[in-house]
Amino acid sequence: MFSKLENFKKKCKELEELLYDPKVVSDQKKYKEIMKEYKSILPIANKYSEYKEAVRVVDQTKEFLRAGGEPEKELRQMAEEELKESKLNIEKLSMELKVLLLPKDPDDDRNVIVEIRGGAGGEEATLFSSVLYRMYSMYAESKGFGVEILSLNETELGGFKEVGFMISGESAFSRFKYESGVHRVQRVPETETQGRVHTSTVTVAVLPEAEDVEIEVNPSDLQIDTFRASGAGGQHVNKTESAIRITHVPTGLVVECQDERSQHKNKDKAMKVLKSRLLEKKRKEQKSEVAQERRSQIGTGDRSERIRTYNYPQGRVTDHRIGLTLYRLENILNGDLDELINSLNTADRALKLSLEN
Repeated sequence: MFSKLENFKKKCKELEELLYDPKVVSDQKKYKEIMKEYKSILPIANKYSEYKEAVRVVDQTKEFLRAGGEPEKELRQMAEEELKESKLNIEKLSMELKVLLLPKDPDDDRNVIVEIRGGAGGEEATLFSSVLYRMYSMYAESKGFGVEILSLNETELGGFKEVGFMISGESAFSRFKYESGVHRVQRVPETETQGRVHTSTVTVAVLPEAEDVEIEVNPSDLQIDTFRASGAGGQHVNKTESAIRITHVPTGLVVECQDERSQHKNKDKAMKVLKSRLLEKKRKEQKSEVAQERRSQIGTGDRSERIRTYNYPQGRVTDHRIGLTLYRLENILNGDLDELINSLNTADRALKLSLEN
């Protein structure tokens, strides 16, 4: 491990020097590539420097305690306490280094496409779909990410039968990848006169945005239909046939987009979603051949897995994958997702570490 860490430290210094090279600075493409690599290994190099400093302190303190002569009792006690703390710090830093050296998810830096669909529960499920969209949008905005609606199918009461949107920004996928699955809500619907709690479900799919080099789509495999956009209460209604439906004939995948008034823009958005779904399909087929891959994830991809319950009467949110319950429902629905996402990330890394050992 330490030879690898020394290489990272050396590489980090080399990249840092390149970033000040006028030839590199003048080549924006090259500069961005080097900066991306530099930023990816800088945390490892910095953590290793912390580790080496902690080791130096331990060695220095041991030398002091072994030195000839009898130090004052108070100084010895201070040195022994510092030695104890430094040893604990080394253990902590060693574990953090192991986590940093775990293979990085290659999708973490990508933009992400999120698709939310109402499941069991009729209108109540569609209303909660709009709540989840608001939650994710608020969280994305708090992180400085961009949010762009790709497709939207509303109901008369303001719910979403389905909504697809892109979240763009550095490491966007890394913050949303644990959200795929079935989200369950337990609350009293506004239309319920007896005050009974109903249970409804919403399905969330999270896809990394596909790059053109990964997925090539043969135009002859596509059936493209245009139609007039429609929506609840006159919203999104268009008198021209600007809405787009793309069918990928070989797989049967269908994508519709009617959010824009421009047929061209709707087609571009639909193609982004189609390519990302094709990438997901391709990867699922690959993963099915390697069962271990599925076991080394904390529920990142299976749409049929019930992952979370939002209980309004008790004001709680429970993530079933890691057994975490938080009594902060209102804050979470207002986009305060860091504690949930960080806990899932920690559990995922711990699982991967256990599989490495």
